[in-house]
Amino acid sequence: MPFDIDSLKFNEQGLIPVIVQDVDTGSVLMLAYMNREALEKTLESRETWFWSRSRQKFWHKGETSGNTQKVKEIYYDCDRDTLLVKVTQRGAACHEGYFSCFHNSIESDGQVVTVGEKYFDPEKVYGNTKVIGEK
Repeated sequence: MPFDIDSLKFNEQGLIPVIVQDVDTGSVLMLAYMNREALEKTLESRETWFWSRSRQKFWHKGETSGNTQKVKEIYYDCDRDTLLVKVTQRGAACHEGYFSCFHNSIESDGQVVTVGEKYFDPEKVYGNTKVIGEK
């Protein structure tokens, strides 16, 4: 049965959430959003493309950092409103320099522990930009 992109349920902004997972380790790397065109570009190129809600533009994962994602598998859930994209990650997925965007662990005592080491210094890759969440 051929895939029908029209069978997916994009939200009122025309977006669908995408969970990106490392195909080898099973680590969840990031959550992002695709619109129809980003999904089409991803299917065609077999690299991830997303829609930036904050910048209101397309972005190709790794376009600045070089840390690209080669798509190995794509799934949609039973409600057809979320995608799971399994990738081979080149370098780090997180704009803060970590392999996964999910590198902050909330411990049982309420303390936050950073998991993993940085792959790169964000200032050297992106310039002097404020990292989301910093004051």
